[in-house]
Order: sequence, then C-alpha cells, then structure tokens
Amino acid sequence: MSAGRVLIAGIGNVFLGDDGFGVEVATRIDRDDLPDGVDVVDYGIRGVHLAYELLDGRYSTVVLVDAVPLADPPGTLAVLEVPLGDDAGRRPDVLAAPAVDAHGMSPLAVIDLLRGLGGTAGRGGPVERVLVVGCRPAVLEERMELSEQVQAAVEPACRLAVDVVRDLLRRSHDREGAAAEVA
Repeated sequence: MSAGRVLIAGIGNVFLGDDGFGVEVATRIDRDDLPDGVDVVDYGIRGVHLAYELLDGRYSTVVLVDAVPLADPPGTLAVLEVPLGDDAGRRPDVLAAPAVDAHGMSPLAVIDLLRGLGGTAGRGGPVERVLVVGCRPAVLEERMELSEQVQAAVEPACRLAVDVVRDLLRRSHDREGAAAEVA
C-alpha cells in the first residue's frame, strides 16, 4: 500500500463543549511540522463535505481527529484504526457510536456515506486506511469551550497526529523500498 496523500480531518461541534476537540486540534497543528503530501482541514460538523472530499480519490489515508467515548478518564488520547472492507463487520463499539449524536460524524458514518455516494474505502478503494486520533470528552453540553482535561490534551494530540502521519509515511516508504529491492 502506498501512503499517497494524507488528510488530517478535525471533526466535531464547537458548540457542544469537548465535542469541538477535533476542530481545536486541526486549527492548532503546526503545518510546518507536516511532511509534504499532508493536508489538515477543519471539517467541524460538515460530514457530507468530508465524504465528498474523500470521494474524489485524492487521499489514500485519512486521520480523523474527534472526541470518542473511550472507557478511560476524560482527556485520554488513543489512536484507533477504523476497520474497512472485510473487517467492517467487526468494528469496535468505540468507533461505531459518536461521542454525541448532534454532529453525526462518527468515523463509520463518514465511510458509510462515502460508500453510499459510490466511493470505496478499504481494499481496492482510494481511501485505503482510516485512523482516529481520539480524546475522551468530559463535557458534551452546550458551551463553547473545552473542559480542562480535554484542553490539556490538545497539544499532545497535535503532536500525536503529526507522529502518526510521519510513522505511516515512513512505513510506506520502507515497504516501497523493500519491494523495489525485490523487483
């Protein structure tokens, strides 16, 4: 698998407290820290827009940044992989349920919408891999600021998203180099 272009997509509703986590991370990632071929976009609650963006086949890897209902304490970060293709029926519950229904942007909802629009994800599709950099929310009620726990996780999440992308690209480069040596 070639890494191709990578999209870091911040998603969430800034009017619902910690649900705005992904948006905050997307706005604070230092673009100078990113390798070539990586875009960062704040999609907020525009799930349809994100699905259409993925439909054109520009990105082979998507890293969604979002509040997710982890079992750990608020502010905990995790990197999760969204199963695609044959694994789609065995998806973890943490990815199947959005942190809050108001934005309807669970990772699987975006992938399902992409497929419903005629796009493909997984084996043979332009979107080969979807990861989530998630944070356990503390407050999901009407307010425009993040909780202390989630605010403290924003900078580490920015670094984590950049590290995840660098690692993906490095591994892809290593595999391509090994394949070239074999050929």
